Amino acid sequence: QVQLVESGGGLVQAGGSLRLSCIASGLTFSSYSVAWFRQAPGKEREFVAVKSKSDSDTRYADSVKGRFTISRDNAKNTVYLQMNSLKPEDSAVYYCAANFNGDSYYAPPFWGYWGQGTQVTVSS
Repeated sequence: QVQLVESGGGLVQAGGSLRLSCIASGLTFSSYSVAWFRQAPGKEREFVAVKSKSDSDTRYADSVKGRFTISRDNAKNTVYLQMNSLKPEDSAVYYCAANFNGDSYYAPPFWGYWGQGTQVTVSS
């Protein structure tokens, strides 16, 4: 049984930092691309960042480029999202995803495994 478990969310002031973690089990983690998405109330789930299984391809949404960093530690079956210079508009539930199978990293339906999410709230 595949499980993705996120942690590290919380309440932070604008300009602050958080580091999210997602621990995977039940799959050969190094064989999968992994990604972070987020969803704010009343909005669709949106792509944040992706790290390919070979670690050769890393992409970010324009809205987080230069502020967020995705990394992975295959020995720990973990993907991280370091978030710096946080803004109130970054407030959302953040989800990790794995098992990409499709045409576009940016589309949630092409990801087969999801975590339960962790809440990030940035106060102004």
